[in-house]
Amino acid sequence: MVNIPIQIMAKSTFKKSRLLKWILGVFTGLALVVGGLSWYISYQIRPFVKQELGEIVQKATNGLYRIDFEQVSTNLITGNAYITKVKLIPDTNVYKRLLGQSEAPNNLYFIDLGKLSIKKFHPFKAYFARQLEIDLLLFDRPKITMMNKSLPFNENKPPQPEKSPYDYIKAIFSSLQVKTIDFKNASFKYVNNNGEKPDIDTISNISITLKDWLIDSLSATDKSRFYLLKDVYVYLNDYTYATPDSMYYIKMSQFEFTASTGRVNIKEFALQPRYTEQEFAKVNGYARDRYSLQLNHIDLLGINLPAYIKNREVWANEMDIANGRLSVFNDNSYPKLIKDKTGRFPHQLLQKINIPITLKKINLQNLDISYAEFDAKSRQRGRISFNRTSGTITNVTNQPKSKKINPIIGANLETYLMGQGKLNVDFKFNLLKPKADFSYKGQLVNMDGRQLNYVTKPLALLQIKSCMVRKFAFDIQANEDLAKGTVDFVYNDLSLGLLKKHAGREKLVRLGILSLLANAMVIYSDNPTANGKYTVAPIYYKRKPTGSFFNFVWKTLFQGVKYSVGFTPQKEAEIKGYVAKFEKMKDDREKRRIRRELRRIEREKINDG
Repeated sequence: MVNIPIQIMAKSTFKKSRLLKWILGVFTGLALVVGGLSWYISYQIRPFVKQELGEIVQKATNGLYRIDFEQVSTNLITGNAYITKVKLIPDTNVYKRLLGQSEAPNNLYFIDLGKLSIKKFHPFKAYFARQLEIDLLLFDRPKITMMNKSLPFNENKPPQPEKSPYDYIKAIFSSLQVKTIDFKNASFKYVNNNGEKPDIDTISNISITLKDWLIDSLSATDKSRFYLLKDVYVYLNDYTYATPDSMYYIKMSQFEFTASTGRVNIKEFALQPRYTEQEFAKVNGYARDRYSLQLNHIDLLGINLPAYIKNREVWANEMDIANGRLSVFNDNSYPKLIKDKTGRFPHQLLQKINIPITLKKINLQNLDISYAEFDAKSRQRGRISFNRTSGTITNVTNQPKSKKINPIIGANLETYLMGQGKLNVDFKFNLLKPKADFSYKGQLVNMDGRQLNYVTKPLALLQIKSCMVRKFAFDIQANEDLAKGTVDFVYNDLSLGLLKKHAGREKLVRLGILSLLANAMVIYSDNPTANGKYTVAPIYYKRKPTGSFFNFVWKTLFQGVKYSVGFTPQKEAEIKGYVAKFEKMKDDREKRRIRRELRRIEREKINDG
């Protein structure tokens, strides 16, 4: 009696096992059938795909492109597929014909890809509903070449196709949608054919994501789309470019761009010298400014993507730059390169950049800027700094249409000279004047003048023993040849010391008597003076052709400083006369000392004899 339930359970288990095997067998058979069918379809579909896809590409591009590939593989179970050795190749003869018809695009693309993966293409929806919907197209490590030539007839074309691509697919599908198109670790070569000879730039390991690419009866006229897309995302982790002169690296990290927001974010940007301060001039063979730039946050807002794709134009509403430093160093113990720097002011150099640029506004925040120089005469290093620099620069452009509307670049800046004196300055650069007209005015207030000894002692052999700067105001009108204006310098208790470098000594030596003369006979210790006399210095300074823009600005202001403290050309000539007289007196004294010493030696010889 006990064995009956066991027998029943054994029979039941056997039946379940047989049923399970039968079900597994059926599924295995179905899988083999579907797998075989997928293989057969893959084999049969290749000519069909190649023909239909080839026709679509040729029709959609007016015969400009053809697509070629080696193998198509599909899996109906997973809805995945892949295509190997894909190439998109333009027909140069067709391009020439389209040029003649004013129908050619600005860009020609060459794409070479080892494998294109297609994820979840929903085969049954494509077959029964005639809607081809793909979740992901993955281009892994593609090689993309883009050749750009800006053509006048494309200038005002919208970022929507003139003829709807729907006309090319409607005989096969009612719609074609790709939710995500990924270009992973792409190698991108940009060939700029807008100059006398091609300018080539290459970027590796760039990732591009295109979102919601749609072709249907309405997508071509959808204003929320550009080039049939809803969004574009670009990411570049690390980019390094060696400048053609082999003196610098340009480095950029974590570059991100999102088309829907029109925003570019760069976490770090650097201009990095390849040589140390001691080596830089030696490698060049002459004294040359060495720049070191590090920016830790850059944002561009309101980027116009269609303008960049068509003409490589950098167009943005705003650019934010924050938390960085710019250091400039020059070793003038090496020979100077005598070179005419006319035509190389900042707003002139902007016009020579071969990339179209329009930045409506640049916001600067918390930048430290410094200039240092090693002086051959003093054998010491001088340095001037502008700390916590902030402000705005407006209408930065090299585009003729923008310059006609507004020809003025404005720069309104606030900084702290030597980290102490608050300095406001307002520049205006005229982009249409043939002589590069510009102006600048500003004011420095409340600064201990002794802070400037870091630059005046090594570079001007001048020590500021005491000086309280109350106000230093300036208003200058200039062009590339001449600066005119006024300097308004209010100060108290000015006392100077003249310095000299003696051979064999590391420190500079103060010229006591000459310093006393300079303070007593030339320098105004206060402005206004005790009796109320106030000096406003007129400016009339001619730029030397070899002088740079910043040298021109500095020398102009320095002329105003000298005149304000009483160091006019007449007084300068007078003190030079005193210097010459004292040098002659010193030489005469030295000669008398030598004659006395010689007579003493002669007497000693006579006495010894």
